[in-house]
Amino acid sequence: MSNRWNPSVTVAAVIERDGRYLLVEEETPEGLRLNNPAGHLEPGESPLEGCVREALEETTHRFTPTHLLGVYLSRFQRQRPGEAAQDITYLRFAYTGELGETVAGRVLDTGILRTLWLTPDEVRASQDRHRSPLVLRCMEDHLRGQRHPLDAVYTDPSVFQP
Repeated sequence: MSNRWNPSVTVAAVIERDGRYLLVEEETPEGLRLNNPAGHLEPGESPLEGCVREALEETTHRFTPTHLLGVYLSRFQRQRPGEAAQDITYLRFAYTGELGETVAGRVLDTGILRTLWLTPDEVRASQDRHRSPLVLRCMEDHLRGQRHPLDAVYTDPSVFQP
């Protein structure tokens, strides 16, 4: 029997306004970290839908994607005392777009302490606190104008069926 490799699929919103990028400060097993509004893709949703949902959950704001920023692959290794080492590969679909209004009554998702608007230099200077190296890579790709059409990622209707 062979072991099949199963990367963790994540989605991220890369949001810029007035020269600043929206990040979230979140509690992680490694301590407080900075990340894009991001999370795991859930069953029955497209990457685009997952990104909209995660942005809302982690910022309390509506998010309208306008472009696929890119598809990224990264690897993370975690070793907790007394536990087997974890070797996780993340496949990230990152979208950029417009941040909309706050949804009344929404609160930040569990583990999200606050949102922050940081300049590119502040994001670069905080690399040691990033949840993933993809936080910086996505910002740099956005700054250099990388954009792909939303339909570059196709979701077959079978995904939405039970």
